[in-house]
Amino acid sequence: MASTSASRTHGATGRIRTATATLYEDNQSLISDIRRAVGAMKEIAVDLERDNQFERVKELENAVIELLGTHEDCSHFSSTIQSVGEKYQPGPELTDFDQLFKNEVAMLKANSSPDPQNHPLMRQFREAVWNVHHSGEPMPGEEQEDIVMTSNQCNILNVTCPLSGKPITELQHPVRSVVCKHVYDKGSIMHYLRSKNTRCPVAACPKLLQADKVVCDPLLLVEIDELRAMKEQTVMTDVIEDFTELDEE
Repeated sequence: MASTSASRTHGATGRIRTATATLYEDNQSLISDIRRAVGAMKEIAVDLERDNQFERVKELENAVIELLGTHEDCSHFSSTIQSVGEKYQPGPELTDFDQLFKNEVAMLKANSSPDPQNHPLMRQFREAVWNVHHSGEPMPGEEQEDIVMTSNQCNILNVTCPLSGKPITELQHPVRSVVCKHVYDKGSIMHYLRSKNTRCPVAACPKLLQADKVVCDPLLLVEIDELRAMKEQTVMTDVIEDFTELDEE
């Protein structure tokens, strides 16, 4: 009987983890679509700003704020799904998953800033618009150092693959650890794992890796595109500043 009970418990846990993994991937795909939409809206706003259509730019900014509110809700839900899938163990009574999810989301919201105005993507939107007519100048109420710090914000933890040495933005097949969130070249990390190495190759990272936990999640390619765009923007700003200095001379 004990063996049968343990088997049922293990089976229920496995089904919950499979279900939450599917939900998590679907929700992450939605988040990646939202981020792409915000990126497209930013490019449209830049074009409108060049044409001095300031009222339409403001309308787009308000729409981005609303969209980022949804982005944050989806992010909390994704974290909740992941947490429930990893921690869930069936008890003697039926689990109230609705209440379980609500409690987890409430805890996440209590430990984060819910204001879309403070979201890094909102900051990047405003900075891109500002740079149309004021490139190289600090935004109102901010110092130059603040602009450099916020414009480089990114969810990608390492900018080069620790195994191949290639920049993340140049990888043809990037993958990310579900456990520690570090990014690698797929071929390099799979060869590394087949060689019986299990510790993350990023210096000082103590996490252990598994082949099925190193994946190209739906957000990764979007975040790499964002990182690539930020680098290109930095290069363009430097070029503009160089020309400005030549004109002054």
